[in-house]
Amino acid sequence: MNSDNIGEKNSRKTGRPLPLGGLRCFEAAARLESFTQAAQGLNLTHGAVSRAVRALEEELGVALFERRHRRVLLTAAGRKLFQATQQAFGILDHTALELRQQALDAPLVLSCEPTLLMRWLIPRLPAFQQAHPDINLQLVAGGGPFSFHDGITAAIRRNDFDWGKEVHSLALFSEKVGPVCQPGALARMTIAEGSLLSLRPGAKLLHAATRPDAWWHWAQQQGMALVGHPEQRFDHFYFSLQAAVAGLGIAMGPWLQVRDDLAAGLLSAPFGFMPDGSGYYLLSPQPIVPGSALARLAEWLRLTADA
Repeated sequence: MNSDNIGEKNSRKTGRPLPLGGLRCFEAAARLESFTQAAQGLNLTHGAVSRAVRALEEELGVALFERRHRRVLLTAAGRKLFQATQQAFGILDHTALELRQQALDAPLVLSCEPTLLMRWLIPRLPAFQQAHPDINLQLVAGGGPFSFHDGITAAIRRNDFDWGKEVHSLALFSEKVGPVCQPGALARMTIAEGSLLSLRPGAKLLHAATRPDAWWHWAQQQGMALVGHPEQRFDHFYFSLQAAVAGLGIAMGPWLQVRDDLAAGLLSAPFGFMPDGSGYYLLSPQPIVPGSALARLAEWLRLTADA
C-alpha cells in the first residue's frame, strides 16, 4: 500500500483549480511546521486550517504532511508543493505590490468648472500638493454634463443640471453670490438712500451667458428692480468678473471666485454675499472609498472652502 495515496485514484479530479484558501493554509503550516501557528497567523481556527489541508490532500490524492504530536512534517509530495506555493505566492505578492504602486502613481484627473478652477482652485494647488505630495492631481476645465469615459476620475460641478442617478455625488460647499465692482467705481455703481444701499440707475450690469439669470435672482431676493440699467454680456463668467475688475461695470460674483480679488483690493462687494440655493458637488462614478486619494481631496476641498 502506498501511504502517500488518499482515496481511490479513479475518484480524483483532474484539471480542476486548487483552492487558493487551502493552498494558503498549507503554505503557512508547512513554513511554520504547525497547524496551530498557521491558524494564528491566518486568523483562523486550528480546525479550519486542518480541514483545508485535508481537503487539499484529498483533492491531490497524496499526503502532504506526516502528522506528529504538536508538529507536522512535510512528505516528499508536500515539499514539492511547498516549493511551488512559495514561488507562486511570491509572484502574486510582488504583482500585488506593483499594482498597488501603480494605483498610487496613477493621476487623479479632476474636471472643474473653468472660473472656479482659475480663480479659486489653481491658486490653492500648491497648498494641496504640500499637504498631499503622494497624490498626482491633474486638472481639466469643463462645465455641465461630462463622461467618466473621457478619462476623468471625478468632477466638481454646481447642481444646475441633472447628472443622473448613476453618478455618486458628495456635497462640497454652498454657493454665495453678491454684486462686485472695482473699489474706485463704487460711487458710480451704488447710491445710499438713508440707511439702505441700492444700485444707481446708470450702473452697468455685467452678465455672463453661463448664468444669465444671476442678476434677476439676486434682485428678486433683495426686492430690487433692475429696469433701465444698461447691460453688457459676456460668454464666460470669468470675463464678466474681469470686466468688473477693469471698472466696466458691476458683476454678480460668487464668493469663492472673488474672495482673492476682494482680499487684494481689486474688487469690492458693497452688498455682501448671500446663498443662492445652489451648491457645488464632487461627482464620481462610484461611492468614494474612505482614506482614498479622492476622499482626501474631498476633505481638503471642504476645509479650504471654509477657510
